[in-house]
Amino acid sequence: MKIRDIMTTSPETARVDESVQAVAQRMAAGDFGFVPVCDGTRVIGAVTDRDLTTRVLARGLSPSTPVSEVMTRDIFTVSKDDSIDEVLSAMGERQLRRFPIVTENGDLVGVVSIGDLTTKAREKDTGEALADISKH
Repeated sequence: MKIRDIMTTSPETARVDESVQAVAQRMAAGDFGFVPVCDGTRVIGAVTDRDLTTRVLARGLSPSTPVSEVMTRDIFTVSKDDSIDEVLSAMGERQLRRFPIVTENGDLVGVVSIGDLTTKAREKDTGEALADISKH
């Protein structure tokens, strides 16, 4: 099975000039903790609920701080044609729970999380990946 079969299509995104407060409010309203940051449709970073806690709140930054100042820039992406096993392996190796799904040009087409994978992958593989992700 390929990631395209289980990915979330049309995920929420943020613009680099958007305030951290606006992004946090959308995260709270939608009950999600990961937002790709895009320049048009091209993924250039991501912001997580943890980023907002450790990079905004802990530093006492203003709610109007632009996402570009706190986003993670060096993010790992996967292709919609990658297999579930490949993505689970990458999550375990990189100790990450969510990946943007992009075209070869870097355009966002979806997002996949460990939660998405747990509903479709073999329980043994998902458990091993989660154990790897949780090591640190």
